[in-house]
Amino acid sequence: MGSNATADKSADKSADKSADKDKSEKSQGDNTETHEKVDIHSLHGKAKAPVLQPFTYERSSKLFARALERIPGGVNSPVRACKSVGREPIFMAHADGPHMFDEDKNRYLDYVGSWGAMILGHCHPRVMEAIETAVRNSTSFGAPSRAEVEMAELICEIVPSLEMVRMVNSGTEACMSAIRLARAFTKRSLIVKFDGCYHGHADSFLVKAGSGLATLGISSSPGAPEELTKLTLSLPYNDVDALREAFAKKSDEIAAIIVEPIVGNAGLITPSDEFIKCMVGLCKDSGALLIYDEVMTGFRVAFGGAQELHKVKPDLSCFGKVIGGGLPVGAYGGRKDVMEHIAPQGSVYQAGTLSGNPLAMAAGLAQLRFLKANKPYARLGEITELLANGLKEIAAKEDIAVPLQVTHVPGMVSFFFTDKPVTDFESALTCDTELFGKVWRGLLERGIYWPPSQFESAFISTVHSKADVHETLVAFEASLRAAIAKDK
Repeated sequence: MGSNATADKSADKSADKSADKDKSEKSQGDNTETHEKVDIHSLHGKAKAPVLQPFTYERSSKLFARALERIPGGVNSPVRACKSVGREPIFMAHADGPHMFDEDKNRYLDYVGSWGAMILGHCHPRVMEAIETAVRNSTSFGAPSRAEVEMAELICEIVPSLEMVRMVNSGTEACMSAIRLARAFTKRSLIVKFDGCYHGHADSFLVKAGSGLATLGISSSPGAPEELTKLTLSLPYNDVDALREAFAKKSDEIAAIIVEPIVGNAGLITPSDEFIKCMVGLCKDSGALLIYDEVMTGFRVAFGGAQELHKVKPDLSCFGKVIGGGLPVGAYGGRKDVMEHIAPQGSVYQAGTLSGNPLAMAAGLAQLRFLKANKPYARLGEITELLANGLKEIAAKEDIAVPLQVTHVPGMVSFFFTDKPVTDFESALTCDTELFGKVWRGLLERGIYWPPSQFESAFISTVHSKADVHETLVAFEASLRAAIAKDK
């Protein structure tokens, strides 16, 4: 697949202006393939194992040594440290389309995608042009701007459960603000979350959380007061009996359920229909609010997010990643009667110096408008399924025969080296993380940048091609064969 930078730039440059440009953008700058049927056997069945590329990491190694002197652990977010996969982090220099390039000029097929934000790939022309236009007007106002209004209108148009929305600066901030609002609205204190789900690093969420806590084996964080963590009930994901029992005992104390409707922070775990129906029903019957944390899944697994797939209208929803086009952003929104309690309209206080930042709004509007005009989700699902099926077929080969579970939804995929179906955090923990680390290092040596943690989902963009999937599967097979050969 060609890079985003070479996509047609002759189209209208105003993705950050009015939404009536959508139609004119539909056929311009789209660097995706047509919807053709794909056959996994024709892609990798007869492929030869790739020759290891002569990667060097001298500059990354030197930067990491410098970082360790001034940055805790040498990174600004724990999973980036690559600690759980047994190597030092790679320092990236630039990216384009589905590729990233490190400081040593090594090229990688990227399956991190800024942890889901880059659904159109890196440096998409619409997004870059929107940022370039906006930055000429100022990097920040500290006052309202047109783009904030247009963003709120567009998000509420796309997601039917949203009647009002408030912009913030991160997914953590969105989730933190949503539970404060839920507690104020219901006049209750308890929050229900689920083991392995990660809703940011606010104190109330650091109980049996996923993401970096799962990666590093931290069950809860020092510094989070016990008094606060006691107000969080963490239950097994997909366990309707545990959920019903919790509500039977404490329904009049529970302010909200907050859930990753599709888990991405314990590896990818999908919910059962019964689990979704149970949450909706219990919240409706008890008066607790249902909060969908769609920071990862929003505008990715479907244009309307997981709630579109589930046909659910949660009371509140949290977003991030895709709506910022790679810039820092978050949002929470939902029912008008709930959202009206936020200051200055109500008394629930939440504020932010850079909330609704014009650069983030411009980038997010450009990305959302492009998604709206081009509707790439069928193809995104097709490419994801192609990759997922290929991973399973490789592990099942007679001369490999490694137990492997693969879960996927459009734009997201995870593999677990275990013979047990992965339906919750406990079953995810049964996987062979040592083998994962070996395979991960093999993928890196073959030019594939997979998330450096067993407990993080990989992300596919609209510019990942069948050729990219082919390259990935060939690298996966070679890496897996090398890993199991070392164990013999």
